[in-house]
Amino acid sequence: MSTRPNLLLILTDQQSATMMSCAGNPWLRTPAMDSLAAEGVRFERAYCANSVCIASRFSIFTGRFPSEIGLYSNYTAELLPFDEARRREGLGWRLRDAGYATFYGGKVHLPRMRIEDLGFEVVCRDERDALATVCAEFLRRPPAEPFCLVASFINPHDICYMAIRDSAQNERERWLLEKGIVELAALDRALARPPGVDDAAFFRTHAPPLPSNFAPQADEPEVIARMLRARPFRERARRAWSAERWREHRWAYARLTEFVDAQIGVVLDALRANGLDRATLTVFTSDHGDMDGAHGLEHKSTMYEEASRVPLIVRPPGGTPPRVDRVHGVSNGLDLLPTLCDYAGAAQPAGLRGRSLRPLLERANGVRWRAAVPMESAIGRAVRWGDYKYARYDFSANGEQLYDLARDPGETRNCAGDADRRAALAAGRRHFERAFAGVPRDPVRLAHSLDDA
Repeated sequence: MSTRPNLLLILTDQQSATMMSCAGNPWLRTPAMDSLAAEGVRFERAYCANSVCIASRFSIFTGRFPSEIGLYSNYTAELLPFDEARRREGLGWRLRDAGYATFYGGKVHLPRMRIEDLGFEVVCRDERDALATVCAEFLRRPPAEPFCLVASFINPHDICYMAIRDSAQNERERWLLEKGIVELAALDRALARPPGVDDAAFFRTHAPPLPSNFAPQADEPEVIARMLRARPFRERARRAWSAERWREHRWAYARLTEFVDAQIGVVLDALRANGLDRATLTVFTSDHGDMDGAHGLEHKSTMYEEASRVPLIVRPPGGTPPRVDRVHGVSNGLDLLPTLCDYAGAAQPAGLRGRSLRPLLERANGVRWRAAVPMESAIGRAVRWGDYKYARYDFSANGEQLYDLARDPGETRNCAGDADRRAALAAGRRHFERAFAGVPRDPVRLAHSLDDA
């Protein structure tokens, strides 16, 4: 048997970092995800490269900032060229060239390309229970050579349909509902109350409370209002939903997360059944989060913690004593490709800005890590370091924002103008310039991208 590990990458869609019971959330139970954390390293400061599906997934499988191809949201009409030679640098091809068999199941959602273009063979198009079954069957009869299997699940993304259905008014919103029959059925199952529980008992003991940062930020960047106008159902949810409706949203989001945890459990049970867990590096993460009521918002697209901070758990072959890394800022978009290539002995493309997590996982001596982790969105860019996040929002007079996450974890106020934060503001500006040096940001494409933020 090869000494190089098999690679299992499990993706969920729209799952915030806090949406796991192992992360301390008392409003849901995620035994499958928790089982990985019990034998691996959970990165508390993990961020997506961009907080929407297509942009984030492009980054995960290429190791590049989405803006390198003019990609800022799910809007793909004005992309810069990404030719065959650069696609051959995608994760699947890198691993294939190193002797791995590479397989993919579930949601893809890439910018004007197929997952096959990045070097994967598709084993399943389903994004739900059938995906779990197919991946489990694959793991019961794995190929002889080392393999990489990606299991890309759709949930808890079905939460998107709640606000759309509550206030669909335009043609696009009605079209989404017409094609979302499966999604709406899953949402209704998630919204269902526990048997025999009336409204009073439901809101007293079952529904999660409103988040502490439920109110919009006092000095909110103007581009957020512009983003809401582009997607009217989001603006209507913020303006018209009652506290009870928001709590129902949070209840359903937790249930949808439990649904996908059960599907992940099917895959992990099969991995363990024939001892493959002893020879497999398992990575669990999500493409981005969901605002879930924070700042009176749902959906994603912002640089607030709820949308940009994601779960990331890495379980090495055979497992390791559980550990939570609360220090190092990592990017699942920039760092996963270098990490998987490192373990596979695969050549990495030149010019990538990410780095392998292996030294952090193995607690190597003298590790020099990045000073700040960068993130993008359709409305701005930001860096997180130490106790702070520094952001520059587009199309906003008050676009420069500084958040003290130690004192204000809910990002409720901009402290960039505080006299006692001058040093932090200067540091944020330096980190920002270094992180995004040479990374283009086209205002015309940005303006067009806001419609799909």
